[in-house]
Amino acid sequence: MVIKSGYHGIALIVDLHTGVSELEEIPETVLRDYIGGTGLGAYLLHKHCPVNADPLGPENPLIFITSPLVGSKITTSSKFAIVSKSPLTGFIGDSLASSYLATELKSCGFDALIIKGKSNTLSVLKINDHHIQVVASPKLTFSETQVTERSIKNDLGKDYKVACIGPAGENLVRFASIFSDGGRQAGRTGIGAVMGSKNLKAIAVKGSHNTVIYDSKKLGEIRLDIAKRSLGAGTEKYRSLGTISNMSVFNKLEVLPTNNFQLSSFQHVDSISGEQLHNQNFVGNAHCANCTIGCQHFMATNDNGESVKGRIEYESGFALGSLLGISDPNLLIRAATLCDNLGLDTISTGVTIAWATETMEKGLLKEYESNNPLRFGDGESLISVIKSISGRIGLGGLLAEGTMRASKEIGNNSEDWAMHVKGLEMPGYEPRGLKTMALALAVSTRGACHNRSSAYEADFSEKVDRYKVSSNRGKITARSEDFSAILDSMIWCKFIRKAFNSFYDESAEVLSCITGWNITKQELMKTGERINNAKKLFNIREGWKRSDDTLPKRIFQDTLQGDLKEEMSLSKHDLQKMIDSYYVAREWNGDGTIPSSKRSDLNLDILLNKVPDKILE
Repeated sequence: MVIKSGYHGIALIVDLHTGVSELEEIPETVLRDYIGGTGLGAYLLHKHCPVNADPLGPENPLIFITSPLVGSKITTSSKFAIVSKSPLTGFIGDSLASSYLATELKSCGFDALIIKGKSNTLSVLKINDHHIQVVASPKLTFSETQVTERSIKNDLGKDYKVACIGPAGENLVRFASIFSDGGRQAGRTGIGAVMGSKNLKAIAVKGSHNTVIYDSKKLGEIRLDIAKRSLGAGTEKYRSLGTISNMSVFNKLEVLPTNNFQLSSFQHVDSISGEQLHNQNFVGNAHCANCTIGCQHFMATNDNGESVKGRIEYESGFALGSLLGISDPNLLIRAATLCDNLGLDTISTGVTIAWATETMEKGLLKEYESNNPLRFGDGESLISVIKSISGRIGLGGLLAEGTMRASKEIGNNSEDWAMHVKGLEMPGYEPRGLKTMALALAVSTRGACHNRSSAYEADFSEKVDRYKVSSNRGKITARSEDFSAILDSMIWCKFIRKAFNSFYDESAEVLSCITGWNITKQELMKTGERINNAKKLFNIREGWKRSDDTLPKRIFQDTLQGDLKEEMSLSKHDLQKMIDSYYVAREWNGDGTIPSSKRSDLNLDILLNKVPDKILE
């Protein structure tokens, strides 16, 4: 049965090897249980990814998913998710992006695009409604992302929307990203490498189907109200300075990772703060599709070199700035823009280079030092090492594997300062000074992730003492993850979360208006819990164990300097206490597995048809 309100009730499945496509019904019960975005993506990954699939093998599906909000014209709703088995972690990998591609995918007449197999040659997947064509495109080999997008639009027409990879994805760099809409990045977990492993340079989509709304009049009233609230105090920082404003704020709070997490503040932060960049380098801002906030802030270089312009956000500023001890704003802009053009996740790029810098300073990478001399605070080699990663040349070939694999290869205790969780590099939050965030980073199904929960908000509030370990952090983290699961499945932009008066009540009302379902706050809360358990269940079937829920060794070994020396530390014992409290809050077993009673309560057994029982117990 095809759903007529909010959904098409269909997934398009494409086999790149044969060029054959088919339509698969998505039952209404599944749509209601998983909504869309990362939730529906988790369900589809369970169904279409074989157990123990090679993340870079043809059997690993690459899944693009929209949501019921896409096409509704509600502010911030033009977002899509991409889900696959991550080549960095071996567990569930998902990433989100705001883009006109989201509305175009939805208008093609399906809710998900499931790409399987591997093309015999570098290709573009052309989709016009349900009509597909795998087009050999050797001329795009190793072309940068913006060049690729322009070339495809010139060939097919400006009305096609494009998602593509850069040279990094083609070279299977494990933290390659997927690019769309002139610069929007689905960056984390290495999904660009999955796309590259399929010999798929790009997808180009054009559709003609509208999203049917059950109660368009009421939704129109809600849409206007939310649009007004989206311009309130809750989004002011995103509109005025953008997330780069966090550089100076986090520095004052001593939670700005610096020199590969050896320090928690950066003495030269003023040079690359949001305020300084806006004073010296700001050239304009932009809005994502169907967005009233306008958080994108463009910066341009103003030195004597070739002019470069790009988006600069906090995570890029931290990873390519303070984490490397770099204070040159022009170099920061060049490095971040280069990552976007080559198709590299800026967080993983910066963290991996930071590991290499410390490793080289300790004398463990001497064979590479003459070509890429890396030192904290000296950015002379930064641009060249980023290019070498994308091309897998010299030192770049080692770093393209990510910090976990690179540190294992080098050995000599270099794993101790490899800053990752489960293989995914750490974001810009110092866990020793943010204890709730420390727990969230350790237990996240995605690895070291700041976006699949908002646990840091508790640390920055008056709810808890951010320096002290307490038994309530497990419940706070679980609730934060479930809240984020609904955001990422409907899909709302996280930047609008503070514009709601009652998030679950208002989200339930919006979803009911779109679909005609009678959704309640309680049902949405349980859906968030179901989605996070589904993600964990995928990881369990792929070999997860309790010891994977941890933090880098540096976090336990080192105490940060400063006035808060005693408070800025975390022991393994204290982290384990918090993890225990999280498992209790989740009603999981002591080893972190999900008991059959919980699976039954959340109707998760539907996911387990192809999974041997011994894997789950």
